[in-house]
Amino acid sequence: MTSFDSSPTLTAWRALLAIAVVFVMLATTGWTAVRHQHSAAPREIALASWAKDRIAGHALPDVGAPAYRLAHFFATLTAGQQVALADKYPLVVGNLNGVPVTLRYRANRHALELAETAEEQRTRDVRLSPDGRHQSVARLERFRSLLAGDRQILAFDPSGRGRAAEVFGDLDRAERVSVVVPGVDTNLLTLERTGVKRNAAPVGMAQSLYGAERSARPGSRTAVIAWADYTAPAGIGMDAALGGLAKEGAVRLNALLESLPGSSDVSLFCHSYGSVLCGVAAHGLPSRVSDIAVAGSPGMRADSAAGLHTRARVWAMRDADDWIADVPNLAVGGLGHGADPVDPAFGARIVSANGAIGHSGYFEPGTESLSNFAAIGVGAYDAVSCARADATCHREISGKEEV
Repeated sequence: MTSFDSSPTLTAWRALLAIAVVFVMLATTGWTAVRHQHSAAPREIALASWAKDRIAGHALPDVGAPAYRLAHFFATLTAGQQVALADKYPLVVGNLNGVPVTLRYRANRHALELAETAEEQRTRDVRLSPDGRHQSVARLERFRSLLAGDRQILAFDPSGRGRAAEVFGDLDRAERVSVVVPGVDTNLLTLERTGVKRNAAPVGMAQSLYGAERSARPGSRTAVIAWADYTAPAGIGMDAALGGLAKEGAVRLNALLESLPGSSDVSLFCHSYGSVLCGVAAHGLPSRVSDIAVAGSPGMRADSAAGLHTRARVWAMRDADDWIADVPNLAVGGLGHGADPVDPAFGARIVSANGAIGHSGYFEPGTESLSNFAAIGVGAYDAVSCARADATCHREISGKEEV
C-alpha cells in the first residue's frame, strides 16, 4: 500500500506548488531581467582593427583561438613587440587567454586609463539624465579604484554592465590557485564594496580568501582570482531561474582555467548563481581542478554530484539563515537548477558554514565557512570541519595535507 506522503498525486501537487512559488517570486521581483542594449563598444572596435592588423609581417591570431595557440604566438614575439600590441590593443590583449599574465596586467591598466579619461569626459555631458550622470560618476569611481596601487587586473571590459577579474598573489609561481565565482548582480559597479558588505562582493571575497589561505598555510605560494568575467543575471528574474547565462559563463570559465600558467592544483569557490555556472562547467573542467566548493547554492543543474561528471571533489555548505533554502529545488522545462547540493542524497561533501551570516556572509573572517574554504584551497583537507549532516566529508582523502 502506498503511503500518502509518497503518493504520485501528492508529488505532483508539490511540484506544481514549487513552480507556483517561483512564478510568484518572479512576478514580485520582475519577470524579466533588465536587458542592456549596447552600441558599438570600444572593445568591438578594437577587435575589428585587430583582425586586419599585422606585426612583423604576420597576421595577428584569431582571438577565438585556443589559449595554447595564442600563447605560442606571443612566445614568438620580442618583448618590445608584445608591449607594442598590449599598448595598441589593450582591450584585446588584456582579455586574451594564453597571453602572459604580466602583459595582461599592463594591457588592462592601459585600458582602465583610457576608460577613466572617456568616462570623466562623459560625466560633463549636459545631455545626461540625472540617473545617467549618477551611473557615469559611479563608473568613473570604479575605474579609478581599479587603477589605485599595483592591482593585478586579469580581465577588463567596460562594455555594458562590464566584466573584470583580479588576481591576488603571484599567479605565475603559485602552488595552489583558487578562483572565486560570484553570483547574481555581478558587474563592474558591484565588483567591490566598502564597509560591512565588503566581503560580499567578488573582490572582497577573494581578498578574504587569500588572507585566510595564507593564515592556514603560512609561507605557501597561493593565488586567488576574483572572477567577475561573465555576464551574470541582473536581479532575481527569469535569467536567474534559467541556465542560459550559466552556460555562457561556463565556456568563459573553462577557457580561463585552460590558460592558467603552471601546473598547480586549482579550486573553485562558487557562490549562489556562481554555483550554477560551476555545475554547468564541471564536466569540461581541466584535470588540474581538484575541488569545487559551493555556498548558498540554488542547485548545480545536476541530480547528484556524480551527475556533474567531474573528477574534482565536490563540497557544499549553506548557512542556517540563508534565504536560498526557501527556493524550491526543481528542474522543469529548463526552469530551476535541480537538486540541493547540501542534501545528503546529492552526494557532495557537506561542510560547516558556522558563523556565516545569511546568503552573502560566507567569506567573513572568523567564520567556519571561510576557514573551510581556505583549508580546501590550500589542500589542508584534514582541517575541514564537516557539517552535522555529513560527519564523513573527509572520506577517500588521506587525512594529510596535500601539496
